[in-house]
Amino acid sequence: MNRNLHAAILATALLTTPATAQTVEKHANTPAGLILQSVTVKPGATTLYLSGQLAAPIDPASKIPPAQLTAADFGDTKIQTISVLNKIKAILKQHGYAMSDIIKLTVFVAGDPKLGGKMDFAGMNDGFKQFFGTTENPGTVARSTIQVAALAGPAFLVEIEATAAR
Repeated sequence: MNRNLHAAILATALLTTPATAQTVEKHANTPAGLILQSVTVKPGATTLYLSGQLAAPIDPASKIPPAQLTAADFGDTKIQTISVLNKIKAILKQHGYAMSDIIKLTVFVAGDPKLGGKMDFAGMNDGFKQFFGTTENPGTVARSTIQVAALAGPAFLVEIEATAAR
């Protein structure tokens, strides 16, 4: 058989053969913990990168101009984490993804003035636990959590970037 013809047949077979191996492999910590140790994304996976998301006001019908909103309008770290993860969930859904497709989160947490400028890591984790390790989404993700001096506005305590793959 002609070498070029053989190569063309092989290439066509590879392109039309469904992948049998899982394209995303999540590696748990030992012992298993709240977050993953790492994730392998194999060739053939589709990846979606979300820009950093901030919390929405607690009262979406509020008539207060955005520039006049305060921390009280957005809630504490836990409430903002839940708000941000709900935004991420909605964005993922728009693109045909689910929370279980998230492989990596980068969480930026500003110091809470009510805690002397320290980040509320426990509050962030409490919000996180409502979306990962649940009946609806038993898995978890690789994650970094970083305390920052400030976010895009003084009322924001949490910003989260997400990467999803499947």
